[in-house]
Amino acid sequence: MPKFYTMSRPVRVRFAPSPTGPLHMGGVRTALFNYLFAKQNQGSFVLRIEDTDQNRYVANAENYIIDSLNWSGIPYDEGPGKDQGFGPYRQSERKHIYKQYADRLVDEGKAYYAFDTAEKLEFHRKDHLEKGKTFIYNWHNREKLVNSLSLSEVEVKKRIENGEKYVIRFKTPTDLNLELQDLIRGKIVIDTNTLDDKILFKSDGMPTYHLANVVDDHLMEISHVIRGEEWLPSLALHVLLYKAFKWETPEFAHLPLILKPTGKGKLSKRDGDKLGFPVFPLAYTNEKTGEVSRGYREDGYFPEAFVNMLAFLGWNPGTEQEIFSLEDLIQAFDIKKVGKSGSKFDVEKTNWFQHQYLVNTDSKILAATFMPELENHLGKGHGFDQDYVARAIELIKERATFVKDFWELGDYFFKAPESYDTKAAKKGWKEDTDALMHELIDILSELEDFTSKNIEDHVKNWITSNEIGFGKVMQPFRLSLVGALKGPHLFDICEMIGREETIARIQTATEKLPVE
Repeated sequence: MPKFYTMSRPVRVRFAPSPTGPLHMGGVRTALFNYLFAKQNQGSFVLRIEDTDQNRYVANAENYIIDSLNWSGIPYDEGPGKDQGFGPYRQSERKHIYKQYADRLVDEGKAYYAFDTAEKLEFHRKDHLEKGKTFIYNWHNREKLVNSLSLSEVEVKKRIENGEKYVIRFKTPTDLNLELQDLIRGKIVIDTNTLDDKILFKSDGMPTYHLANVVDDHLMEISHVIRGEEWLPSLALHVLLYKAFKWETPEFAHLPLILKPTGKGKLSKRDGDKLGFPVFPLAYTNEKTGEVSRGYREDGYFPEAFVNMLAFLGWNPGTEQEIFSLEDLIQAFDIKKVGKSGSKFDVEKTNWFQHQYLVNTDSKILAATFMPELENHLGKGHGFDQDYVARAIELIKERATFVKDFWELGDYFFKAPESYDTKAAKKGWKEDTDALMHELIDILSELEDFTSKNIEDHVKNWITSNEIGFGKVMQPFRLSLVGALKGPHLFDICEMIGREETIARIQTATEKLPVE
């Protein structure tokens, strides 16, 4: 059984995406693992929209994120529109909060004003590069640069009053071996002398991700921060900020990357476009370019299959079981069974999950989903009720991956073939086939009990007693009903379409075949 966490405070986790475009499946997985952890520990799953980067903000992205979580079956407990006393949940609506915390660090000597211009910093970078070095703004040079550590209080005050642009940088402690704990990766030790003095507050009056993230997590009483490994390099700074504010530090867990199918590099939209699979939960239209990106929902995947697949990208229950409902996942999930290494995305395995969910879904439910597709092909008033459609689906769904596959796999349940597979016709329709098919019609015409078993018994008895090769009858028989040598048990098809339709199709085939 997984470890259930007991802390001095309730379990509260957050998913904090930036509304800069469609939500990548890696983001959905992060949300899923947060959701599972929260539900397993009777905690709260919070959605926070980190929209401080207004240059990259996309208007419809927030709704897309919410729709994606809802479709995936992992709705948030708190967030935009669901305020539980910790809101607002958009950082742009919280920007008045952050300056006081940056100022507090400055007042306590844990941060400082920096007036260095972009041009001057770029000069230092190029100068270091020419000397084979890397420019890092930190302990070894901060008192030589233009900031409140090197300037007098009077000069600093004068510059600020004159409206000179400045940023607030964190004063990283020196000569400290910082011991960090990660629920997935274990102990990590960082030499603080290797860290730079990150900007906490920008000249445009907005906090950087680092300050806003830590302040918000504290104010929202987040107990566990479960996020992607791309944030691992920021862990030391975030822990140092908690220590600087003398706040209780949450527990951290950094999830491994979802890799390309080749295993080399992070999975991207370009990989999906190139190899023919979506990387977003829902289709997304770029408002600026009009470009439409594919989504799992629109491609016909069940949300349950999508979520089941995502859970196995990085996590392993340690058993042979692979099919997990959301409730199963809540019970089985253990953050410490998430691997450290990246996990390769496998489109074939994804389709396997989809197939498993499809074949285990009640055929009546599938029929209701398929009915609009049937209307697209046959028009309204096609005459087939949902029970008939469900019976047809029951016969073919083992061969299907998506609901949309049912038409291609079983169109013959709904209409007579309009053409015949040329190769099969040339091979299976012999000189004596017409005569055999007319004999078959006579046998079928006499059957009052037109059920699969009874049809099969009479037809096979006729073939055997007359010493006719089974292939000489069964191949043209199937070709007559289906138009190709495909489909489920032939006599099940006969029962489904009925005696009159079965005979009519055989008669038509004798008139149209063989194909020259």
